[in-house]
Amino acid sequence: MTDFDAVYERRGTGSSKWSKYPTDILPMWVADMDFPAAPEILEAIRNRLEHPMLGYGVARDELRARIVEDMQSKYHWSITPEDIVFLPGVEPGFNMGLKAMLEPGDGLVVQTPVYRPILNAPSHWGLVRNDVPLRQTEHGYVMDVDPLAAALSQSRALLLCNPQNPTGKVFTKDELTEIATLCRDNDALIISDEIHCDLLFDGRHHIPIATLSEETANRTITLMAASKTFNIAGLKTAFAIIQNKSIRERFVLSKLGMVDSVNVLGLEATLAAYTHASGWKARMLSYIQANRDYLSQQVALRFPAIRLIKAEATFLAWLDCSELGLAGDPQAFFLEHGKVGFSAGSEFGAAYGDYVRVNFGCPRALLSEGLDRMERALGKR
Repeated sequence: MTDFDAVYERRGTGSSKWSKYPTDILPMWVADMDFPAAPEILEAIRNRLEHPMLGYGVARDELRARIVEDMQSKYHWSITPEDIVFLPGVEPGFNMGLKAMLEPGDGLVVQTPVYRPILNAPSHWGLVRNDVPLRQTEHGYVMDVDPLAAALSQSRALLLCNPQNPTGKVFTKDELTEIATLCRDNDALIISDEIHCDLLFDGRHHIPIATLSEETANRTITLMAASKTFNIAGLKTAFAIIQNKSIRERFVLSKLGMVDSVNVLGLEATLAAYTHASGWKARMLSYIQANRDYLSQQVALRFPAIRLIKAEATFLAWLDCSELGLAGDPQAFFLEHGKVGFSAGSEFGAAYGDYVRVNFGCPRALLSEGLDRMERALGKR
């Protein structure tokens, strides 16, 4: 059984997270958890390696069937195996969708703050990015309908992130219905990044926007993966669910030599994750929810000037440091004076330079050390 408190040395393993900074920096930036993968996943990979051939991979029928069953059992969503397109990542997926379905000069709605690959995607294809900020309230982040409606009236598509990164917001059924209605009224495509859909807290349930109606499903590309939930992002495996055959065919044609076949070990790991690792997932979710609560309590106690709204999902916290009175970028401040590496708020939109994003998907000892380093940095002022 996985010990989520165990701290593993990841330097020297080719880890992006742990290679970014010098060894005296504690990295708490990229959305990569510091937990071992589920034993069932590791066993599946070892079993696959008993066969010495590692050629190009293709999803086996068992994996397609497993995803079909998963969507039905979790969301009462009836899809077919043919609706699934396997990909080497969610980011290639939404870029494929934009390339396939939009033309240079078209408008694309993005809700900010949002993680950098989504923020940057429109510029790859000559699209006009129409930002619609989420509004911070005492009880969470909310979506204002009028600005969204105005932006969609000038756009061909919405690139949705639900659960939302970095705020940890989970869109409610009413909000998703409003989004779907506005997209219908403006004949807008929906590309929905739902990679954190299994990482919800406090008994919340994820709602794929495509499940709201047949009409909504018919204009939606849904992107999912086991990678964030089961900490197997390095195996480069994800999938799109596209029920509209015409959109699916255009999507597949948009590979254009840029998106190749999926990692053969990643396909095996994904099958094992969805088939055998539910127990590991439940224990991990309990652990990171406790981490979220600990982080929230410690920030309120030790840093009352920092505003933190508890994440409803993900393993990421969005800290508003604007009241700390720092002279410059809080990410740079904590990096220099605390030797702790967060994600800079400016990466999530130009208006968010006073924020940092903190990854709390780690052993409690590392989270506690990160807080101690923040406290020491602020004490040096």
